[in-house]
Amino acid sequence: MNAPTRYSLLQRLLHWSMAALMLAMLVIGLLLANDLYLRPALLALHRPLGLALALLALLRLALRWHLGAPPLPADLPRGQALLARASHGLLYGLMIALPLLGWAQLSAGGMPVTLWPGTVLPPLLPASTTAHALLHGLHQLAAWTLALLVLGHAGAALHHAWVRRDGVWQQMAGGRRR
Repeated sequence: MNAPTRYSLLQRLLHWSMAALMLAMLVIGLLLANDLYLRPALLALHRPLGLALALLALLRLALRWHLGAPPLPADLPRGQALLARASHGLLYGLMIALPLLGWAQLSAGGMPVTLWPGTVLPPLLPASTTAHALLHGLHQLAAWTLALLVLGHAGAALHHAWVRRDGVWQQMAGGRRR
């Protein structure tokens, strides 16, 4: 199978939809830490959005496996190519792991994971204050790591668009290479 020259419309729609959802999750996460009044409503949004993001990430991985991805530019320095591949792997891994960590954290805290009224996920772990504290810290660390990776990803995309002008941006954004 030949590698595509750009991502499919479905891959691009999923990418940009997930980018918007992840931005919303970042705002929700920051508010969760600082606004006790809105906390219940924010948690009610946070949980189903996190699960949706994990499921969308799995769908994107399946599409990437089935449809492929455009190759990196041939003149991209080897270190940058390795960094691009590693960061994409970490992005996908964290998009899937982060909701699972949150689910496990709540389970260990003895709290139900309610996606919406009438839909409660089964606990992943038995109640344990030690596990809850550990998972809370891991969830936060993973969230900040994901946020930094997303910023790096966006910076690299803009570098390809504005500095290298090598068509990488257009592969996901659409449009034609200049």
